[in-house]
Amino acid sequence: MRVEKNHDRCIGAGQCVRTEPKIFDQDDDGLVRVLVDRLQRADEAAARKAVFICPSKALSLVEE
Repeated sequence: MRVEKNHDRCIGAGQCVRTEPKIFDQDDDGLVRVLVDRLQRADEAAARKAVFICPSKALSLVEE
């Protein structure tokens, strides 16, 4: 499983970073950056929470 981001939708709220800073960060413009290519099984729940609480719905999960 991996996380996809949509920079056009991101508003830089940072909820994803607060939820799981091992997976998400923000670039110099405050937009989401995904730090991992593929999620480890142990990180999937935190990633799902971040996707759910993203106010702009800029994140999604993709099964591989």
